[in-house]
Amino acid sequence: MIPPTTNIPRRRFLASTTASALATGTVLGSKSAMSQTVANQGAAASSPAPATVRVGVMGLGRGMAHVQSTIASPGVELAWICDVDDKRVASAMKAIEAKLPSAPVSPTQGARTLPQTTSDFRRILDDPAVDALIIAAPNFWQAPATILACAAGKHVYVEKPGSHDPQEATWMVEAARKHQRLVQMGNQRRSWPAIQEAIASLHEGVIGRLTYARCWYNNLRKPVGPQTPATVPAGLNFDLWQGPVARREYVTNLVHYQWHWFWDFGNGELGNNGIHALDLARWGLGGPKGDHGRLQTVSYVGGHYHLGLTQESPDTGGCLFDYGQYGILWEGSSSHARRPDKLPFVEFYGEKGSLSIDGAGYKTFDMDGAEIAKGSGEGGDLVHFQNFIEAIRGNAKLTAEIEEGQRSTLLCHLGNISWRLGQTLHAQPPQQEPNPASTSQTWNTTPEINTLWTRNPYAPGFDLGTLVR
Repeated sequence: MIPPTTNIPRRRFLASTTASALATGTVLGSKSAMSQTVANQGAAASSPAPATVRVGVMGLGRGMAHVQSTIASPGVELAWICDVDDKRVASAMKAIEAKLPSAPVSPTQGARTLPQTTSDFRRILDDPAVDALIIAAPNFWQAPATILACAAGKHVYVEKPGSHDPQEATWMVEAARKHQRLVQMGNQRRSWPAIQEAIASLHEGVIGRLTYARCWYNNLRKPVGPQTPATVPAGLNFDLWQGPVARREYVTNLVHYQWHWFWDFGNGELGNNGIHALDLARWGLGGPKGDHGRLQTVSYVGGHYHLGLTQESPDTGGCLFDYGQYGILWEGSSSHARRPDKLPFVEFYGEKGSLSIDGAGYKTFDMDGAEIAKGSGEGGDLVHFQNFIEAIRGNAKLTAEIEEGQRSTLLCHLGNISWRLGQTLHAQPPQQEPNPASTSQTWNTTPEINTLWTRNPYAPGFDLGTLVR
């Protein structure tokens, strides 16, 4: 088992107590929670800004993009890198050694130094000189690592989707609030200038009242392949890789990527790539005040139409979210690239036209299909990473603060629950609450839904709930 370098008391997880905590409109909380979010951003950044922001990176697959952002950012020191695979650590160090001589430095930072290495990210948390943890580990590690990092006094940049299930989504937001830490979610498009311009134009009414958004993700993935018992590869700490997941024997075609398509570890394509498009859809449709109304139904229909039954999540499907005043549809095809369709990433529809977002730019059309505006700008990871760093320094607000990010992720969780149960999820009518401002909401609560609301069981030693209470 994982050595208890960070003490996490054990407790039984009760999914049934969390379903009623889901909120409508703001999804994870009331509108008063939104103002508290802003207040907490200021509180977390109110301590003296460090001359040099020291960070550690957890996960050196996707995390290599963050390593590059760190090296490219003056006044930021890459203090640690972490991966459970020794080969990835060695490869990362080789790349870092090649980049550091030409990396920019600030006048107060001095020469760049090589980072320390570890297979256990908790060594990073034990370093009092580290200001922030960058989490690019698999989905099932993202919320636990975020919660532990906040408890250790570190700010956090966590990759999408940020949580494995709805309960973890709630816990990680609670952890950020309790420990007053800045937590940025990896929805990079929130920081891209042209996308910000596009969303602002929607909120200003460029296409009138908004009625619908369609989102697409198309790819040409290969079948997962058979999963057969095998010897753990040399240099891979498979026990540490599994982390909070109940232990199982090592099999082929799981590490380092195919875990995405198995429910104990990942969230399918909806949580893998759908999160990016759904986040844009929510952002645009919610208006300047983020007033989303009441999410009423969620229905995900799809299947294993191309890639077979080796993977658990569907390879093709569509998920519909009905808010009453507008709707969102996400269509995913992991097994057919649909190249002739030439579909954008997200398309917004309004009473006066449509707005299409693709790549780092957008185009706006009137009702006859004539282009009336367009914009393009910087994309990639660096601008989002630097927003996080500037927030730590007290010079900016996070563009993808974790509570807003997890509202979008929750759509993915609800969609996957709908697909796994083979039923449409219906929000129950509002109940009379002692507090008129309360917006608590439940979903046709059944034992089946509660079972999928949280991980049960966790690996021994992981009691995340106690860290946020």
